[in-house]
Amino acid sequence: MSDSGPTRGTSGIHHVTGITGNVQANVDFYAGFLGLKLVKQTAGYADDEQLHLVYGDNVGSPGSLLTFLVWEATGRGRTGLGQVLEVSLAIPPHSVADWLTKALMAKISFEGPSREFGEPVLRLKDPDGMTVKLVGVDMPTAAPLADAPLRLRGVTLLSEQAALTAEFITRFGYRYGEREGTTQRMVSDTDAVDVRGLSGFVPSVPGAGVPDHVAFRAQDAGAVQTMRQSLKDHGPTEVHDRRYFLSLYVRDPAGILLEYATDGPGMAVDEAPDDLGRTLQMPPGERTRAEDIKALLPQFSMPGEERFPARDLPFVHRFNRPDDPDGTTLVLLHGTGGNEADLLPVARRMAPRATLLGVRGRAAEAGTNQWFSRVGFLSADQEDLRREADAFAAFVDGAVAGYGLDPNKLAFIGYSNGATFLAAVLRLHPGVLRRVILLRGREVLQDAEDVDLAGARVLTLAGQHDFLADKKSALAESLGARGAAIEARVLPVGHDISDADVKEAGQWLRQHLAGGVGGSVPDASGSGK
Repeated sequence: MSDSGPTRGTSGIHHVTGITGNVQANVDFYAGFLGLKLVKQTAGYADDEQLHLVYGDNVGSPGSLLTFLVWEATGRGRTGLGQVLEVSLAIPPHSVADWLTKALMAKISFEGPSREFGEPVLRLKDPDGMTVKLVGVDMPTAAPLADAPLRLRGVTLLSEQAALTAEFITRFGYRYGEREGTTQRMVSDTDAVDVRGLSGFVPSVPGAGVPDHVAFRAQDAGAVQTMRQSLKDHGPTEVHDRRYFLSLYVRDPAGILLEYATDGPGMAVDEAPDDLGRTLQMPPGERTRAEDIKALLPQFSMPGEERFPARDLPFVHRFNRPDDPDGTTLVLLHGTGGNEADLLPVARRMAPRATLLGVRGRAAEAGTNQWFSRVGFLSADQEDLRREADAFAAFVDGAVAGYGLDPNKLAFIGYSNGATFLAAVLRLHPGVLRRVILLRGREVLQDAEDVDLAGARVLTLAGQHDFLADKKSALAESLGARGAAIEARVLPVGHDISDADVKEAGQWLRQHLAGGVGGSVPDASGSGK
């Protein structure tokens, strides 16, 4: 073992971090099927607009922790070289058959049982496709949960430079153990790291179902500093305060991301042990943005709680529900390059008690989301515009029926490209949209039949200093000429969404949306995309 290795008693794995593209399915698998405890939910410390979930034993002990970065609706990652390949959880040896039966009943994909290094192994696939090995081995754990894995057994690393990876792992308190085929087992006082050698394979690609990194235990900040000093000639390192632990990040010679994390302060630094994981926690520097961040992050229900099952509809979408909903729903359409979460914070300021439904456009231009294909910068592909308008009208009908939304308490808000698209849907599908707010929209629909929009109420908000969208009320005049009840305002702003937009839209919603939009409208901070 290297002289820079950890103090005896702190060796072993601290946690393993994966990536999920479906937060509800992730919670259902790890807290529901496996029975682990959700001990922390936070806005991410690397990215405060990313949800981070932490599962573990009853008190969130180091060595029991599985954490997940939530990349909602992301693509599947690619398994390959330079990554954590599998995560292993210890279960009592006599329980392997029980877990197999449980997987069969839950219709969870599995392989085995088999034997590896003399231990019975049952391989499962989580909802994102990540391999979770249940290994039959007696291992002590600080705070066991009934009918749940005991703790982390280990990880498997896939390396093109297996000998160098194994040698690097000795820095963290591991020593050489048995070898099976191309896999070298490295053992600590508590667990194991299996280094599997493989050459000529594709490199890994981050995404759902691919583990991000493994973290090893450090006794304290002094150990982290000593480790960093020992790595000064190896390559770049980073140290970050994650509030629950201090972490050093480094890549091994094969490019595998590794972390060295202190045991303290631990999961109970901001919640009582009995309340772990019940409340969304914010990084200290982001508490002034707490409400915006809450609106951005995907929501989920714990096993046994009432939930809102997702419907199979033609557009990617996300709900955000307040603690005290007033029965109204706002459907939100982003601007070019945005996504289904973009308008959630600003809409939450407009209507604090409304349920929000953010939708993602299906057209793409240079890799960015939008609502229809364009011909040049200002013109629409008319055929594609009509096709997407048809699909969106079907989406609205499906959402109303599938989610039980009240059409009398439904309003639509579009920004920029989303506003332009909503204006076209109004004319192509009269009666589908009855209350609409258009922020920085313009008229792009051509050769459409004249329709009667007498049942529609529309607020247009243009920017006096906006060089991208209509500020001469041409869009308002076009809709008004077809019978829509129009309120057109030009604000002393540019293209971005401003405090003035939030105030005007909030007042309009309270006046025109049946049932009212409860709550006061706070000042906006920041702009929309």
